[in-house]
Amino acid sequence: MTTALQSPPRRTTRLQDASLLNGPMLLLRSIKGFRRSQSWAWLASIPLALLGLGVFTFSARAEVALSDLTGPQAASFLADNLWLFIATILVIFMNAGFAMVEAGMCRQKNAVNILAKNLFVFSLAVTAYWVIGYSLMYGGSVIDGWLYFQGLFVDPDPSGALECAAAGDTGCLVPAVDFLFQSAFAGTAATIVSGLVAERVKFGEFVVFSVVLTAFIYPIAGSWQWNGGWLAELGFIDFAGSSIVHSVGGWAGLVGAMLLGPRIGKFVDGKAQAMPGHNMAIATLGALILWIGWYGFNPGSELAMDQYVAYVAVTTTLAAAGGAIAATVLSTITSGKPDLTMIINGILAGLVSITAGCGNMTFAGSWLAGAVGGLIVVVSVAALDSAGIDDPVGAFSVHGVCGVWGTIVIGLWGVDGMDPGAAGIGLLNGGGINQFFIQALGAAAYGIWTVVTCWIAWQIIGGFFGGIRVSEAEETQGLDIGEHGMEAYPDFASS
Repeated sequence: MTTALQSPPRRTTRLQDASLLNGPMLLLRSIKGFRRSQSWAWLASIPLALLGLGVFTFSARAEVALSDLTGPQAASFLADNLWLFIATILVIFMNAGFAMVEAGMCRQKNAVNILAKNLFVFSLAVTAYWVIGYSLMYGGSVIDGWLYFQGLFVDPDPSGALECAAAGDTGCLVPAVDFLFQSAFAGTAATIVSGLVAERVKFGEFVVFSVVLTAFIYPIAGSWQWNGGWLAELGFIDFAGSSIVHSVGGWAGLVGAMLLGPRIGKFVDGKAQAMPGHNMAIATLGALILWIGWYGFNPGSELAMDQYVAYVAVTTTLAAAGGAIAATVLSTITSGKPDLTMIINGILAGLVSITAGCGNMTFAGSWLAGAVGGLIVVVSVAALDSAGIDDPVGAFSVHGVCGVWGTIVIGLWGVDGMDPGAAGIGLLNGGGINQFFIQALGAAAYGIWTVVTCWIAWQIIGGFFGGIRVSEAEETQGLDIGEHGMEAYPDFASS
């Protein structure tokens, strides 16, 4: 006699009653039921549950240390970390400014490509910096002064920060907050490159380079100063990254621009041709967003909420104002009329020029440093055109050249700190020539390191993927269609 084999009846478990192990699979099986409001309600609770789990985990690891803090200690600890978190948001929001400036100053047919690069690259930069970049920049010493490493990924343990606060110290930062702030800086370095290679670089090859830059090239160089490396031991000063962030991004982009060559039609018979941007309104808005974001970049680099944050904010503001005025005056003299693109770049040049010295400049010295930066950017843009190098938005002039200037100017009229009456450390205000040589050495070191490593990286990427430049037909048609299959303004005809 044969017996038919029957499957036992399946038990149905409600999502509400599922265990932590069975819940995910049950959730996947119930996808067809998403249209029911009850299912959606339970799915919406997942982020809240994860948030609660994160808070519980943090509290469990930090409860003992938190209980040891007195009222003033706890207030200082929370203020420092809250301020750095706010500063981080401002720096991350600078990505919108970079995207708008670059897109506005370039042609309509490449707007989607530019926006996609700026948005996606920050995501990649944060990931690469999380996996290995942060460890290379702030890990333990491997080769003293030159190379650091602490293992892959970021350790979120807050106990060290709370023990620091319990000891009465200031600037005791939770590792997660510090990582987020530092990763925003890494993303900025990668975003600068985008402007120099705009309108002719392949999207995929560009993002691969950005990963290499933020995972290895930028963090190793940054450790030389910000992790007590050999430049820090010499007394090199770069408070918020004129060289470490801006010139590294500028040099990296310059190498890419030179390997790519100029855009089609940029140079005719050796003479540079104007290629106007398609939307100066969003470029202007982008410049203002960057200016506001810089209050996270520079004052945030104080890494604590103390009496010096406002001082750094003022030096930053004065330098931006000086850069705008000087660039406008010079561009009016040279071209006959004030050039909006030079006003924008003058503001950014002033901001880059004070980024290294925002904690080592008087108010007057800050304005002057920014003003000289504004003059430099106008001259530099013309010089690059004369050299046959195509920089669509003036990114190297702003970030590379003015990054070097912002580093060196500390050795000319910098002061020893932000307190009133601080002694001069520069060549022109009684400090001698020593600091000037240290600043020049640091600026040169970052330039040489970045040019060599980025040239190797660009060459390897180009060789592996068959070049880094789009085809002539794709460039003529526009990268929006060729690289992304869409247009930024599909309802408007190009003039």
